[in-house]
Amino acid sequence: MAGGRMKYRHLNRSSAHRQALLRNLVSSLIQHEQISTTWPKAKEAQRMAEKLITLGKKNTEASKRKAFAMLYQPHELTPKVFGALRERYAERPGGYTRVLRIEPLKPDMAPSAILELVDGPKDMRFAMLARTVHRERNDSRNLNQAKKRWIKKERVAGRDATGEQWTEVLESENGVEETRDIIPLQKLTRDNVKKATRYRPGGVSALESMVSKMSSLEVGERNNAESDERRWGGRV
Repeated sequence: MAGGRMKYRHLNRSSAHRQALLRNLVSSLIQHEQISTTWPKAKEAQRMAEKLITLGKKNTEASKRKAFAMLYQPHELTPKVFGALRERYAERPGGYTRVLRIEPLKPDMAPSAILELVDGPKDMRFAMLARTVHRERNDSRNLNQAKKRWIKKERVAGRDATGEQWTEVLESENGVEETRDIIPLQKLTRDNVKKATRYRPGGVSALESMVSKMSSLEVGERNNAESDERRWGGRV
């Protein structure tokens, strides 16, 4: 009907071309777990990817046939959908993918985005959260508050505590574990930590591992042609 609400984006393509495009994007997403494309394509591919992972969680013969028809490399990618991804999202009720807006990648300035699998090794929001936690833990104001809390806690327990001993605790091998609950984080950061680790397998330990990597992050130049990460302005 003329003037009706469009149920999906046509992407300026015929039905067959549009379906082939989305199958290609979803196949690349399953293979690499993160792709960059335009915003409209990412949103449409997200819908298909969510359906594909839902089929993987059902793990029936009918769902396997449907998933087989949605992928361009079914023999290589179907085992991953019904294996690693099904186990990763077994407890997650939905929201297996995420679309993040980024700066335009093409000269035509078309709105660009990153489509990624949640809780994967390339989860960008998880890495940004780890960077935030690392920054707040090393903030001088937070460290001063943590120092006062630690000294008060030790003295209540009947042990002598000084600033020099606090420095020794920070520099010890188990300093991160001993001071993790003492150094305060912002409320928004604490809420984001709960969200990021709620359904992620080994969420807390994975976050702490990522936080420790942030200390060795080397910031590079954006125009460094030799760096594969020149678009993000840094490399690890």
